[in-house]
Amino acid sequence: MKKLLLTGSNGFLGRNICPALSKIYEVITFRSSEFDLRLQKDCKNLIKVTKPDIIVHAAGTVGGIGANKENPGLFMYDNLIMGANLIHEAMKREVDKFVLLGTVCAYPKHTPVPFKEEALWDGYPEETNAPYGIAKKTLMRLLQAYNEQYGMNGVNLVPVNMYGPHDHFNLTSSHVVPALILKVYEALKQGHKSITLWGDGSASREFLYAPDCSDAIIQAIERDVSPDPINIGTGKEITISEVVKLIVNLMGYDGEIMYDTSKPNGQPRRCLDVSKAKELLGFEAKTELIDGLNQTITWFLNEQKEKIDEPWILHRFTVRR
Repeated sequence: MKKLLLTGSNGFLGRNICPALSKIYEVITFRSSEFDLRLQKDCKNLIKVTKPDIIVHAAGTVGGIGANKENPGLFMYDNLIMGANLIHEAMKREVDKFVLLGTVCAYPKHTPVPFKEEALWDGYPEETNAPYGIAKKTLMRLLQAYNEQYGMNGVNLVPVNMYGPHDHFNLTSSHVVPALILKVYEALKQGHKSITLWGDGSASREFLYAPDCSDAIIQAIERDVSPDPINIGTGKEITISEVVKLIVNLMGYDGEIMYDTSKPNGQPRRCLDVSKAKELLGFEAKTELIDGLNQTITWFLNEQKEKIDEPWILHRFTVRR
């Protein structure tokens, strides 16, 4: 059984992909208190000690629009230095394959929809996400450069917005889906008749259920593909206002939805061209958005340890399709 080093195993994505990877590989995990990827000596020791055949780099310092705006330097530095250290040491140790999880935030702000991989360098990313997106895009190019100069076997996967169990549910650093779920939860719990959301609801996104991403990673490991970027998503676009409707239906909230248009929308549209993923990896996302949201909400509510006989929980899954 091949040894696979998974970075970020305790994070949102890591927890969602680890079960599937563990069925095929001997997955090696660690905590940042043991090895800090921002320190080159720690990256060197990590790879020296664990001797992996494969590295899947899922670690990152990430957040939603608010967190990105407040921490541009931190997000850029942490992601850039972690990835560069790890790629360099993996090259030196001749690791068989390196899979980098990039981000849709790397695309230019006004990329034509659906986003094609060839458009990654056609402009500047959306401003609130730019430092994070540029850091990840730089790492993608670094992996290509190491392939060109040293023959390093790397794969660049570019996942779209992901959601699912184990996500970060708070109003300061959450991505859109967990932030919306938490907003509705708090409104139901406290009896609020309305909730206010950032932007105007017109921005569109594509959402991938995080456990589905493991299939793309496994195929990227097992197949012979180049380090040229490969989009990973569903290829289905939906507006934020439509996602809100799905979530309030699933959770049984009938209050008013208000929008604070003084706050940013983020990138106007996001939807990937996923034809390369299908062609090169045989990957197609399996989980429909409404089913993934249902499972995510169920996981979140179970985590709250609320009494099941509370009236607002009893009707939380009144889904109107």
